[in-house]
This record gives sequence, structure tokens and C-alpha cells, in this order.
Amino acid sequence: MPSIAHTHAASLTEADELQERTKYLTFILGSESYGLDIMYVREIIGMQQVTTVPDVPAFVKGVINLRGKVIPVMDVRLRFRMEPRAYDDRTCIIVIHVGDWLVGLVVDTVSEVLDIPQGDVEAPPHAFGRNNDHFIAGMGKVGDQVRMLLDAEKLVGAPPRSASLSA
Repeated sequence: MPSIAHTHAASLTEADELQERTKYLTFILGSESYGLDIMYVREIIGMQQVTTVPDVPAFVKGVINLRGKVIPVMDVRLRFRMEPRAYDDRTCIIVIHVGDWLVGLVVDTVSEVLDIPQGDVEAPPHAFGRNNDHFIAGMGKVGDQVRMLLDAEKLVGAPPRSASLSA
């Protein structure tokens, strides 16, 4: 017969597995909160001078020189077809690493890093359609609020063979 201590330890392990958490960097666009898996995030920087590049999608603001490395910068508001907004002192660039590719994401403001248990993440509603290109990976329930969790790879497009972002 297993001891009570052994049974309790086994149930804690199962509970830990059920509560496996993923960390998400959350940020704000307008009145909505979004999250990116922290494993993609390299750093957060203030707005910088962006060099425009001709003949790219409208949401690609251009490129920046980040410590000697040229990286493309995408305005996430424009990517989401939201109204543009003037950049201010809270606007920042989240530098993410997707594959071998660094990309800067312009957001209104960064909020916090949240631990969201996998059990509190649901698939996007069917109303969003089942388009494999959709960049919402899931809906994270945090208290009585919902954070839209983004698929970084789909958000920026598969890393291209050339230096431009795909539409």
C-alpha cells in the first residue's frame, strides 16, 4: 500500500504538469492587450530613427541599425489594419528572433511578462476562420481578462530568403 506522502507527491507532480506555464511578454495596441511567447523576445528598445525602404508592404516601416545589424521594423498596428497613431515616449520596439531572423515590432507600449498556464490558453474562436496564415495562436485567460496570444512566425511571415518581409 503506498504511503500518504508518496501519493501526495505523485499528485503534486501531476498538478505541476497540468499547470505547465509559458511566459508571455504582453503589450498594448489601442485598448487591447496582446502577448508574445517570451522565447522569441530578444530585447525591448525605444523608438529609433527608421530608414524607409521602397516597395515594401505598408506595415513595414523600414529598417534600423541595431548595434551594427540592420533589422526590418514592422508597425504592428498597421499589420493589424488598425488606425495609425503618432509615436510617443511610450512607443517602443520589441526585437524578436524568428528562425535566423531578427525583426523589430513597433507597439504602443509594453505591459508586463505574464505566466499563463497552458490550461488557460484556448484556440481562437471559429469566428476568426481557420486560415492557416492567421497570426493569433490562442486566447490566454488571465483573471477575468483575455490576452490575444500571437504566433510570432505567422505575424512576421516565414523568414524569407531575401531581406524583405512578406505581406
